Amino acid sequence: PPAAESTQWDGKTFEQLRQECLQKGVLFEDPDFPAADSSLFFSQTIPVQIQWKRPKEICENPKFIVGGADRTDICQGQLGDCWLLAAIASLTLKKDAMARVVPPDQDFDHNYAGIFHFQFWQHNKWLDVVVDDRLPTVRNRLIMLHSASNDEFWSALLEKAYAKLNGSYESLKGGSTMEAMEDFTGGVGEIYETKSAPENLFSIMKKALDRGSMMGCSIDITSSAESEAKTTTGLVKGHAYSITGMEEVRGQTVKLIRVRNPWGQVEWNGAWSDNSREWDYIDKKEKDRILQNSLEDGEFWMEFEDFKKNYDKVEICNMTPDALDDDTKRHWAVSVFEGNWIRGSTAGGCRNYIDTFWTNPQFRLQLEDADDDDDDVCSVVIALMQKNRRKLRKEGLDLETIGFAVYEAPDDETQVEKDFFRYHPSKARSRTYINMREVSERFTLPPGKYLLVPTTYQPHQEADFIIRIFSEKKADAIELGSNVDADLPDPPMPTAPEEETDEEKSLRRLFDQLAGDDKAISVRELQQMLNGVLSRRKEIKFDGLSLSTCHSIINLMDVDNTGMIEFQEFKVFWEKMKNWIMLFLAFDTDRSGKMSSYELRSALKAAGMQLNNQLLQLVGLRFADDTFNIDFDDYLTCIVRLENMFRVFQAMDKFKRGRVKMNMMQFLMLSMNV
Repeated sequence: PPAAESTQWDGKTFEQLRQECLQKGVLFEDPDFPAADSSLFFSQTIPVQIQWKRPKEICENPKFIVGGADRTDICQGQLGDCWLLAAIASLTLKKDAMARVVPPDQDFDHNYAGIFHFQFWQHNKWLDVVVDDRLPTVRNRLIMLHSASNDEFWSALLEKAYAKLNGSYESLKGGSTMEAMEDFTGGVGEIYETKSAPENLFSIMKKALDRGSMMGCSIDITSSAESEAKTTTGLVKGHAYSITGMEEVRGQTVKLIRVRNPWGQVEWNGAWSDNSREWDYIDKKEKDRILQNSLEDGEFWMEFEDFKKNYDKVEICNMTPDALDDDTKRHWAVSVFEGNWIRGSTAGGCRNYIDTFWTNPQFRLQLEDADDDDDDVCSVVIALMQKNRRKLRKEGLDLETIGFAVYEAPDDETQVEKDFFRYHPSKARSRTYINMREVSERFTLPPGKYLLVPTTYQPHQEADFIIRIFSEKKADAIELGSNVDADLPDPPMPTAPEEETDEEKSLRRLFDQLAGDDKAISVRELQQMLNGVLSRRKEIKFDGLSLSTCHSIINLMDVDNTGMIEFQEFKVFWEKMKNWIMLFLAFDTDRSGKMSSYELRSALKAAGMQLNNQLLQLVGLRFADDTFNIDFDDYLTCIVRLENMFRVFQAMDKFKRGRVKMNMMQFLMLSMNV
């Protein structure tokens, strides 16, 4: 598996920090997550006197782990994070995953320096999070997550590291078990309601188990009084179970599922339970095959139909290849993309907002090979996750409402435009738009090319996201519109003076009046001339061109580097200008003198220039106003500067004959200077 990145502000690793403390003979105090109220809560004051204590101040002989980490090591504290506890309980059943999250190279005896570390998956990479071992206590008792035995501290320190990763303990209030399962494994979650699940749920779950997925199930409760209440069949409501095996009885049409109660007792007492008579009616060899991995206490078999009747929810955390053991039967293929919704350019909202929907980031997916057990379809899980939202709570931000849609892709590899979505329905989409960290959905699609559009529900909502595509067979995926490209025709030669049109003759008279003896005009004279000419054109509403726009025009047109332009240069510019005016008017549909910044991609494309999402976002932030509009002056500045940059590049890149693909950093560096 890939190595975890250090997260300390100074870049030092756990081992470096521990060695420094041992050499100095001091105990580690974490400057990034101090033993202070700010690490506990951001929205409330703390009513009781909290003391931060190290385990050696709480008990005589503390241990990191006592006799193996298991579910009984986890008791809830004063925080509403039972979702985290349930995930830690599932983690203790997966020894390899546990050893990654809770590295065993630490304790209170050998090399103790008051520092511990844990590893979590965040946004497609593993992070190594260090903490000091000062824990919040009241009257010498731990107030947050703790172990049933008073001398064991791995679970309390794990919760502290997870709180640090998310900004504070309070940031952990409320969540779904799946969220933490994913952070412990790098997996991707799916949730199924058993009463409305697809017909092939058994097959989906069996394949997931074969691929090493973590799986849990639970029975819904209708009131808090029902929590952990035992039913007559021996099952417990509102309680997290694990699924550990799935079998089909040979020679019969019976499907069985093995379920484990983490309590280690309290079991199902219906058909196929331990010692029930159903086992007597099957072949001894078959019975031995199914029961060969002897059952632990608290583990039991049920028929799958009984399972669906009794349990309400199944949660599957599909593991990525790097989280799996080598002996796992099969691996998922994974593609990962990161992106952002930025208002004014790429935050287009859902399909209800057709004018901006197409501006969202778009991804193209090619499914070529059908699943092993089905010649006609490809299984794919698409998971859209918004980043860092728990951390942003203290700034008043919370989860955005997110979802996605999948279309059959046209052949073109550029960003798909508005009209396509107007006339083509989606082939698949997330069941709902919801304010959860991750929305994931499993689809079976025929082999082919697909277009994936992740969005927030409303337009103009900003967030960073990561999208993961899991498929049974390798699927090629790319982000559309990621090229920076220009196809600018050579400017036409200016007409000879004797062949000038009436319009050009009129412009020449105005030009000569301003130019004087040197036959050239300066920046201020250009501003005066253009504002005079454009103000007569009633179809353009604007307050005049700024001096900086006119500077950009002179930079573009001043071939002989005098800082001024002559009339022959001005004529070439005017031909461009007329084209740009027509383009602007095509997008200024209500004749307000402004165009939507979301239309900038189309306007630039029509002018022969293609920007990727990052550059469009920068241009949008630079030129759009508070209502995501761009006025004529800013539009002109933008288009002139971009053409200027592309021209500079074409000059440097003579061999490509007017087509240029460029390095992003060079492009940005140029843009700062133009």
